Amino acid sequence: MGTIDHDAVLRARVLLLGSGQPGRGELLDAYRVLTEVNPKAYAPKLVDALLSMDSRDPAVRLALSAEAVEVGRRIEAGSPARERVLSRALTTYQWDLFALGRRGEGRAVCEELAEEGWSGRLATVLAEEGRFREAAELNERAARSGGVSEQSLSPLLEWAANLEGAGLHDAASDVFRELIDVARRLADEQRTSTAMLTWALVHHARMRETAGHAEQAAAARREALTVLERLASRGDSKSGGYRGEWVTLFVLSGRGDEPAASAASPMPPFGTERGWSGDTRNAFLGALPGLEAQAAALREAGRLPELVDTQRRIGIRVAARHGDHPYLFVERLGPHFDDGVALARRLPDDPARLARALTDRSMFFVAAGTYRSAYADLAEAVTLTKVRSAGSASRGASPA
Repeated sequence: MGTIDHDAVLRARVLLLGSGQPGRGELLDAYRVLTEVNPKAYAPKLVDALLSMDSRDPAVRLALSAEAVEVGRRIEAGSPARERVLSRALTTYQWDLFALGRRGEGRAVCEELAEEGWSGRLATVLAEEGRFREAAELNERAARSGGVSEQSLSPLLEWAANLEGAGLHDAASDVFRELIDVARRLADEQRTSTAMLTWALVHHARMRETAGHAEQAAAARREALTVLERLASRGDSKSGGYRGEWVTLFVLSGRGDEPAASAASPMPPFGTERGWSGDTRNAFLGALPGLEAQAAALREAGRLPELVDTQRRIGIRVAARHGDHPYLFVERLGPHFDDGVALARRLPDDPARLARALTDRSMFFVAAGTYRSAYADLAEAVTLTKVRSAGSASRGASPA
């Protein structure tokens, strides 16, 4: 501790004891002074004051959060306030580092958070860099230590997504089945939206098909169709407020069409709608103009298969940007799904792309609460899949 300026200490105490309402900057200066003489009482207040300062300049925000971390680390171990303020300071600091593209430093802060017992953010960052197995190990510890609740199935979804990213398809399927079991029970008890069960079943069908288990995929689709039929006839008493889960699963379904993630070129943490690092989100959504230009060129050239795929990548980004906002939900997103189906119908020899486009639109209709249209699209997609599977079997059969 340096030499104490007693006049500054007196002014700070007078400011805090005065009848007026000090500004944020004044409070910050006062707490800085008083922390030097009584850190136990004022260090937590100083951290809160630093993190409450507003600035549009990312460099200024970073300097404030860095100071907050330094102050938080100096709080005596065992102090009741230390865990709260240090967690908040470290969390804000890593966000500010990622916002400036300082990924290595941000990851190091996330590792410190994990050492303190808060591993969720590190799992997300590892997934962004393609380190799926390590992320899944953190997900498992969080989920098995009470991270899954009836209010949120997100821990299981993120864990399954990272297992699949690591190529552990059967393990991913086991975790996802657990998610489906919980969603099914809650839907049966009318404690959550049946929409979540529908989305989960359809995504599980995609997972199983990707892993080469066509029969399991077909069973998941049949159950999804049954659930949708019930929704179309009875409606959903718990509809609304669940579109974030649809966005997460839709974005996750497109991971295979995107470049592989790495530390040098991170991708979104597929499997969660929250917690994307600033640099990752900006890069993913920032690709929209380039994809739109690519789609225009493909349309002009009449290259329909590539156009269908590119339009889907565009639609995923639009959903990531606007999908959980209720305002103009159908108007913003509907045209992307209609266009995808219309384009795929122009490929009569490619039932797989049409089935995928119909399934995508069906799940969008579920998010919009338009269950009859959702059922019609999924029913057609299931029929197309059966026809495609039958054709593949006949082509693979040995001649008599």
